[in-house]
Amino acid sequence: MAHVLPPSPDAMRLSVRRRLSAGLEYLGDGEADVRVWAPACRTVDVVVERHGRPRPLLRDDAGFFHGTLGDVWPGDRYWFRLDGDRLRSDPVSRFQPDGPRGPSAVVDPGTFRWTDRGWGGVSATGQVLYEMHVGTFTPEGTWAAAAGQLEELAALGITVIEMMPIADFAGRFGWGYDGVNLYAPTRLYGAPDDLRAFVDRAHALGIGVILDVVYNHLGPDGNYLMEFSPDYFTDRYQNDWGQALNFEGPPPARSFFVENAGYWIDEFHFDGLRLDATQDVHDASPEHVLAAITRRARAAAGDRSVYLIAENEPQDTRNIRSIETGGFGMDAAWNDDYHHAARVALTGRREAYYTDYTGSPQELVSCARHGYLYQGQWYAWQRKPRGTPARDLTGTSFVVYLENHDQVANTAYGQRLSQSTCPACLRALTALTLLGPATPLLFQGQEFGSSRPFLYFADHREDLRESIREGRREFLSQFPSMADPLVQMSLPAPDDEETFRACKLDFSERERHAHWYKLHKDLLALRRSDRTLAEAGRRRVDGAVLGPEAFAIRFDGKNGDDRLLVVNLGPDLDPSAIPEPLLAPPRESGWVLQWSSEAPQYGGTGRPPFSMAGAWRLPGHSAMLLRPQPCGDAFPGPG
Repeated sequence: MAHVLPPSPDAMRLSVRRRLSAGLEYLGDGEADVRVWAPACRTVDVVVERHGRPRPLLRDDAGFFHGTLGDVWPGDRYWFRLDGDRLRSDPVSRFQPDGPRGPSAVVDPGTFRWTDRGWGGVSATGQVLYEMHVGTFTPEGTWAAAAGQLEELAALGITVIEMMPIADFAGRFGWGYDGVNLYAPTRLYGAPDDLRAFVDRAHALGIGVILDVVYNHLGPDGNYLMEFSPDYFTDRYQNDWGQALNFEGPPPARSFFVENAGYWIDEFHFDGLRLDATQDVHDASPEHVLAAITRRARAAAGDRSVYLIAENEPQDTRNIRSIETGGFGMDAAWNDDYHHAARVALTGRREAYYTDYTGSPQELVSCARHGYLYQGQWYAWQRKPRGTPARDLTGTSFVVYLENHDQVANTAYGQRLSQSTCPACLRALTALTLLGPATPLLFQGQEFGSSRPFLYFADHREDLRESIREGRREFLSQFPSMADPLVQMSLPAPDDEETFRACKLDFSERERHAHWYKLHKDLLALRRSDRTLAEAGRRRVDGAVLGPEAFAIRFDGKNGDDRLLVVNLGPDLDPSAIPEPLLAPPRESGWVLQWSSEAPQYGGTGRPPFSMAGAWRLPGHSAMLLRPQPCGDAFPGPG
C-alpha cells in the first residue's frame, strides 16, 4: 500500500533548491532530493545500483513520490522501481548512459565552468542559421568533434546553429525526432558536459545555439511514461506520428513539457528553441501550451535574449503573433512556401506537395514581399484553404532555405541540390536566399556543395524495423516518380547503418568545392557588411516580374542608398525598354554592378559588362546585385 503523506517540512525546504519540479536533483555533499510524478503507481522505490537496495518514496495527494538520499554522487546510476516489480529510468533523467532502457545517471549541472557570462543571447534580427545533425556533421558524430568546426562556421558567417533534436532515443543512430527521455542529452554524442562545452565554445566565437525540440509526440521505442501516468497522453486529438500528448489534463503532465523548454536554456545555455510540427501540439486550455512554453523559455533566459522558431505546416501565424494579441509569442516560422517555389524553379518537378507551385518569378517576388504565399487561399494538394494572413509581418518573421533535413531526405536518395540542378541557377537563387529580407538557413554541408546525401535513418528494435521501412516507402510514394517499383526496391533502408554513415559530411569538399564555399562566404559577408541589406529584414522590400523567368527585388536604403537584385533563371533577355519603376535608380544616380553570381571564382562564366547607358542586358541563369552611384551628367536610367 502506498504511503500517502503531505510534503514534509524537510521536503519543502529541499524543494527551494530544486531546478525542476520532478526528477533526481543532486544537492551536493552526497545528498539528493528525489521526486517523481507517478499517480498510476501504488508504490515507487528508488534503487541506486551501488547501494543495491530499494529506498521507498513517500506519496503525496498530488501523485508525487518523494524522498531524500544520502551517499549518492554524480555518476551513480539509479532506477525507479514501480509497484515492486519493474525497473524504469527517471522520466526527468538528465543522462541515460546506456540509452532509454538502462538506468539513469546522477548529474550535477553546477560543476561545469561556463565562460560565457558576458553573452547576451540571440535576437530575432540579423541572424544566419545553420541546421546541424550532430551525428552526421563530423565523422566522429560527437559534440566534441563538432566543436572543433565552430571556428570555421564563424568565419563562414554563421550566427546561430539550429541543432536537430538530442533528447535521448533508442538505437545506435537516428534523426532525434523519436526522443523518449526529453531531459537527457543523447549518450550517442557524448556526455552532458560535452554539450555544455560545445555551447560555451560557440558563444566564445559569437555563435548562438538553438535546439530543435519535439513536443508533439514521443518515440515508440523506450517510452515508459504511460506506466507512470496515462494522463501524459490523450485520444482526444489525432496525431501524425502516434498518440497525442495531453496538455489539458493534470498540471504535472503539462508542466513536464513546459519545464523542459526552460531546462535546456537554463542548464545548457541554449539561445532558444525550434519547435517541431506545432500543428500537432493540440491544446484548448485558457493559455495554449505553446504560449506557456514561450513564457517559460524567456523566463529561463533572464537578461539574455532567446530566439524561438515554429515549424507549422498549415502556416498559422498565431505562432509568431504576440501573446498580448492572442498569439504564442515566438519570433519566426519556417517558410516552406519559399522552399517549394524555389525548388520547382530549380528542378521543374511539381509532384506531391509541390503541385501548387510553379516556381514563377511572381512566386519568388511574393515570398520576398509577403512571406507566405498561401495565406488562406485554396490549396489543391490538400483540398482545403491553407495559411493565415501574414502581409503585415516583416522578413525577420520568416526563415527561408533551399535545403533542410526534411526536404533533402524527401527525395529518393537524399540528393543535394548542387548535385541535381543547374549550378548557375542554384547560384542565383542562393543569392536571393542569402541576401533577401527573410532569415536564411543553411543545411549542413550546403555551403560547400556537399555531395553527401541526407537520408532518413532510424535504428529501432527488431519488431519495428519492417514497419519503419514500409512507412518510409509509403510516404515517398506520394511522389509518382518515387512510386516506381524500381525506385521503391532501391530505397536505402532506414535501419541500415550504412544509410546513416553515408550521410556523414566530408570536410575535404570545402577545398574540392571551393567555388561553392566562396559563394556562400562572400554572400554572407555582403549581407553582414552592406547596411541596406543588413536592415532589409526590418523593412518592406518590393519586387517586380521582368520576364518569363526574370525578376527584381528592390531594397530601400537610407538617403537613397538602395540595392537592386536582378535574377534571371531563363536565357539572356535583351529588352529594348523595361517599363518598371522599381528599376529606376535613385535621383542623380545610376546603377553599377556590385556583385554577380557569374563571377569566375564561383564557377561562373564571367561577370557580364553592365552599363546604364542604353538598353539593359539581363544575362541568363544569373543574379546581379546593383548599387547606386552618383552619375553627374551620365544617363540616369535604362532605356
